[in-house]
Amino acid sequence: MEFTLDIAKKIAEACEKKARQMGIPMVVAIVDAGGNAVLVERMDGAMLAGVQIAQDKAYTAAATGFDTHQIAQISQPGQIAYGLANTDRGRIVIFGGGIVLKQGQKTVGGVGASGGLANQDQEVAQAGADAFAKSEK
Repeated sequence: MEFTLDIAKKIAEACEKKARQMGIPMVVAIVDAGGNAVLVERMDGAMLAGVQIAQDKAYTAAATGFDTHQIAQISQPGQIAYGLANTDRGRIVIFGGGIVLKQGQKTVGGVGASGGLANQDQEVAQAGADAFAKSEK
């Protein structure tokens, strides 16, 4: 299955539904395997800074093949990936809210959410990733 704008719209819709349920305006970004934006949506009332943060979370997931909350665990002082956030012109995000989108073992993109606390962003992005997984079947 090809990763398309229509699929990205379904991912964003699921993210926005979850964000509404939580009562938190969010920015949602979906990127392709190359980290290029396919879709970026800012809910009414979402913070402006969230636009870039959500894109960077999605980019991080696609570029590294890891969810951003996983990177957070290995990039603390003394850990194997310490300093990772200072690479790639500062685009690597090391807190929750970015999830890898895979078809089988192949990374096809990433979804990022920004607007709440990192764990809230993670929940919203996960809702989008779950919708993507369902669309594959």
